[in-house]
Amino acid sequence: MRASSAKNELELCASTVNEFLLSNLDGKPKALYQASSHYIRSGGKRLRPFMVVKGCEMLGGPVKRALPAAAAVELVHNFTLVHDDIMDNDEMRHGVATVHRQYGMPLAILGGDILFSKAFEILCNNGRKAGVGDREITEMVGRLANSCTVICEGQTIDIDFASNSKFPTESQYVDMIGKKTAALFEVSCALGALSSPRPADGDVGNLASFGRHVGVAFQLVDDLIGAIGDPKVTGKAAGNDIREGKKTLPILLALRRAKGDDRDRIMKVFGSKTATATEIRDAVKVVSDTGIADDVRNAARQHMEKALGSIEGYDNAARRSLLFAADFIVGRSL
Repeated sequence: MRASSAKNELELCASTVNEFLLSNLDGKPKALYQASSHYIRSGGKRLRPFMVVKGCEMLGGPVKRALPAAAAVELVHNFTLVHDDIMDNDEMRHGVATVHRQYGMPLAILGGDILFSKAFEILCNNGRKAGVGDREITEMVGRLANSCTVICEGQTIDIDFASNSKFPTESQYVDMIGKKTAALFEVSCALGALSSPRPADGDVGNLASFGRHVGVAFQLVDDLIGAIGDPKVTGKAAGNDIREGKKTLPILLALRRAKGDDRDRIMKVFGSKTATATEIRDAVKVVSDTGIADDVRNAARQHMEKALGSIEGYDNAARRSLLFAADFIVGRSL
């Protein structure tokens, strides 16, 4: 598959999902639904819904059957973003004001609640209308609910990391992102399989495994971007995660390798709200010069190889679309 055609496919899927989402996030009081749809209206690649749709198509199902599940996982994703921004007291997300900054804390909390409840409402009601059986919908609801529980566990572990003076080990970090991030990728792919007309034994497990490893790879690369990414490419402030004091794998590895003055330059900025732009640039350069980018990319590729191994028994256009999405995740520019 050519990159241009795959990109067009991703954009077409995002447009279809957005239209469906916004049609279901329209009601009164208007301000409540404006708050709940704030991030959705600001755009996004919709990678998780894309995986739902392509997982369904890979097993012979049409987009129509996958759309309710695709919308549900995106609503849960946006719900977590709203709450993350409240917990972190962030003011901006990808170039737009955060929901609580734009609409105030009460509406942000209620808007997040709407996203959460609508996810399950759409999964059940619209899923039946799309032809998905009650047995499959019941399993979908259980899996999506469990993923929400796991995400909360992962977020709590991440909060513990932040409050602890010690850095986590690599295995502890991967376990955390496996819960906080990969759980939603995993359930996206599982729901895609369950949306298909007749998933065979093993299909749901194979796609869930694919999504889990893709999710870990996604977060590894995302954390690399957060540490040393170019603001012109990423839309985030330079050295954002270093300044915020986030204990991610790239920063963990850099601190392990940096010695003497170089390590001091990182620690001077780490978690400092008052660090100057020059100090941040120096710290980012030190982190970059340690060579951690190659190691983090390689770790992401290892998970991607496991992901690809999970669906190697399938061969059709939808599988190739999933492979493109996987390549995009690992190869995102810094």
